[in-house]
Amino acid sequence: MNYFQPEIETMPVDEIKKMQSEKIVRQVKHVYDNVPYYKEQMDKMGVKPSDIHGIEDIKKLPFTSKSVLRDTYPYGFLAAPLSDCVRIHSTSGTTGKRVIAYYTQHDIDLWEDCCARAIVAAGGSREDVCQIAYGFGLFTGGAGINGGSHKVGCLTVPMSSGNTDRQIRFMMDLKSTILCCTPSYAAYIGEALKEHGYKPSDNSLKAGIFGAEPWTDEMRRDIESSLGIKAYDIYGLTETSGPGVAFECSAQTGMHINEDHFYAEIIDPETGEVLPEGSRGELVFTSLDKEAFPLLRYRTRDICVLTREKCPCGRTHIKMCKPLGRSDDMLIIRGVNVFPQQIEALLMENQNLSPNYQIIVDRVNNLDTLEVQVEMNETLFADEIRKLQSLESSIQKSIKEFLGVTTKVRLMEPHSIQRSEGKAKRIIDKRPTE
Repeated sequence: MNYFQPEIETMPVDEIKKMQSEKIVRQVKHVYDNVPYYKEQMDKMGVKPSDIHGIEDIKKLPFTSKSVLRDTYPYGFLAAPLSDCVRIHSTSGTTGKRVIAYYTQHDIDLWEDCCARAIVAAGGSREDVCQIAYGFGLFTGGAGINGGSHKVGCLTVPMSSGNTDRQIRFMMDLKSTILCCTPSYAAYIGEALKEHGYKPSDNSLKAGIFGAEPWTDEMRRDIESSLGIKAYDIYGLTETSGPGVAFECSAQTGMHINEDHFYAEIIDPETGEVLPEGSRGELVFTSLDKEAFPLLRYRTRDICVLTREKCPCGRTHIKMCKPLGRSDDMLIIRGVNVFPQQIEALLMENQNLSPNYQIIVDRVNNLDTLEVQVEMNETLFADEIRKLQSLESSIQKSIKEFLGVTTKVRLMEPHSIQRSEGKAKRIIDKRPTE
């Protein structure tokens, strides 16, 4: 097995816990002394830094939500002198105030180490050409993976997203071996390669590292088939650093969380109660050693499960499953909780459909409606209308049986749904907001 930092990635669990305990004691004092919000909240709760003796005391600390980060924009959670900060990144949200995350050079070094671990876990080495098609700029994706690729020693191709024809030209000319981007853009590149007359075996890619948006195992298989690669998941949030908080290894039985830098909990999203290992609930992260933007018990809104089952790869850090949905992206349709990933999984079971779809939510006569628009593949598009109508009905029935929600299904012409070169916009909610 290959590791970027073997002594850390294979550290015995009791030593991981000891390290986390030492770090949380220092971190709590740091945020109490430097972040007014945490001092105020801890004082209200009657908790002082001296009450925190180890990681087992983390339950005494307050939660942090994205709304609080937005309310204190731009400097409310800055925990280091501005003169010590060398970079900012920002969330990609489109509503309300953005969240700005600050980084010291120390923070960037740790982040890049985490990304380097992910690249090596996907088979990356100094011999690889790593093409980065995540966006660069305020978005964390490009910068984090770029730095990690440098640390591994890959030939790094900082393409950014977009200009797909140029993307393909560099990929073929430079014989790129690792592709890093959002899964929806990877699917788009796979489509574009086929349109250019390339077969999956014509490129030199061996692996892809994809994240920044939800994707299903069905979509994974579609991408792997179209690009001729093994696709690896990577997880991260701007609020905690960016990609590299967790990553898949060759076993692909979950994503290893970098526990030397992040402590993970699963809570009941309604009560805030910490749930035992193996329970399904909301994922919460605490940054253990960030300097500029350290967050205590940050509520991700991602629904997840944690497990410490022994991994064949030899890594000992706890694993998180692929997020099962987001509590804040969940659609409530006539009293039924619907996650877009559930619909995607049903769509991807049909070989006649492409991975390009949109979910349109509206309210007609005070009744919520759900419409799923999904593209046909080229073969199906050439088929007769009667068969298309039959397929629409079949998909509607599958969604009804699986989710208990009546939907309208529209099969769309190939390439009729707008493509994304970054995060795909899967949901269009037209319901009025009161």
